[in-house]
Amino acid sequence: MKTENSHIRILIIEDDEDDFFLTSQYIKSIPESKNWKIDWCYRYEEAIDHICDKNYDLYFVDYFLGAKTGLDLLREKAIKNCHEPIILLTGKGNQEIDLEAMISGATDYLVKSELNTEKLERTIRYALEKAQTLKALRINEEKYRNIFEQSKDAIFILDSAMKFSSVNQTTIQMLEYTLDEMLHLSVTDLMANELHALELIETFRTKGEINDVEIELVCKSGKEKICLFSASIITDSNENSFIQGLLHDITQLKTAEKTVLMVEKLAVAARLVQTLAHEIRNPLTNITLSYEQLQKTDHLESQEPYFEIIYRNSNRINNILSQLIYSSRPTEVILYPNYVQAILDDAIAGASDRIVLKNIRLQVKYPNESLVVMADKAQLSMAFLNIITNSIEAMEEKEGRLIISVQAHENNCEVRITDNGCGISEENQKKLFEPYFTNKRNGVGLGLSATLNVLQSHHSKIDVISIPGTGTTFCVTIPIKNKSLNNKIPKIER
Repeated sequence: MKTENSHIRILIIEDDEDDFFLTSQYIKSIPESKNWKIDWCYRYEEAIDHICDKNYDLYFVDYFLGAKTGLDLLREKAIKNCHEPIILLTGKGNQEIDLEAMISGATDYLVKSELNTEKLERTIRYALEKAQTLKALRINEEKYRNIFEQSKDAIFILDSAMKFSSVNQTTIQMLEYTLDEMLHLSVTDLMANELHALELIETFRTKGEINDVEIELVCKSGKEKICLFSASIITDSNENSFIQGLLHDITQLKTAEKTVLMVEKLAVAARLVQTLAHEIRNPLTNITLSYEQLQKTDHLESQEPYFEIIYRNSNRINNILSQLIYSSRPTEVILYPNYVQAILDDAIAGASDRIVLKNIRLQVKYPNESLVVMADKAQLSMAFLNIITNSIEAMEEKEGRLIISVQAHENNCEVRITDNGCGISEENQKKLFEPYFTNKRNGVGLGLSATLNVLQSHHSKIDVISIPGTGTTFCVTIPIKNKSLNNKIPKIER
């Protein structure tokens, strides 16, 4: 009936010793009870301690326990999260009491006047088997609950509308919402791209599951996270269906992949530039020397414009080659403590004529505290100027709005340059910082490539968020040396 050697410990909680004696005799008359231990307890508080300390395998509890009742004991047991099996003993059958006993957690109930050996043996066997089953279920539930709560991935339950109904702690930490806020949101509410959200819903509707689909989510703070999303429909034993979902954050992995890819592209471009520069400069030098010799000879005045074309274009080719070589080399910088706000002010001043000529509305948002970074002021200012110039050129005259903001974080500051221009297609975003890539008719495609070079030399990173037809945001993250003007800092370069 039970465990090893059928050693069962039974406690009869009864305030009447005669009733204890009668009940114990019935139990002892069970054939298998030879090795069973049967004890008596008549104090309510002592009985509670025995139950919570798991001193016995099974408890028989009388309904009347002095000032308290067996139902009181069942309720207190539930409050203290004790799960030991209890059989309630009543003086006579009472359907209302019996029902309340089962609701309160009794394994079974018996009427004292109807006790017999056979009924007790069956009840004890049932109670112990049920207790073992429930214990196994609790262990499994606790095990899977721990997996759910301690998972490094966001695990959650969704309803049919993909609205969150249960989430683990990682989901809350990842998306930065409170539990109550999460329960009012759906997965698609958090997606950065509305079109992708509609595609996700359609995929789930037609296939009934989603496996490792890459999506972009917007956290409460506005930060975007790239995640792999999986979801499937689960049906429980009661035929109730729900959606089980999982998010795996791959933002850092994607950032690292992007950085490695960019470094590889720059390295290939650098080798190509060095080769081209060498191969082009040699014949260009010969052209230049020939031009100088021809200039010394007698020639017709009508030929002079052609000499000027040769001279002007030779110089132009030479300048382009110099730009190419410069952009392909690691930028040499001399770092000093500088105010981010001052660096941006210089960049804005450099773009002021363009801003005025195109009648663009400029909005600048700086934090109250001055932020100090280690920077080559001239180079970093030029990098920001390149970004601002690209934003200006993407906007329509008199319709443009340019927002430049700075936000301080614990170890870095975030500079955002946002425009409401034509935006950049997803395909072009991947090529944006590649050397020689440009959409400008007379552009060489080296401005943003040089900008990336400068930012990397400052241990900074740049991300681009763009929606075609809506606008673009360049987000530059720079390590902070010191946030406060009140702290002692080295001499500031101006």
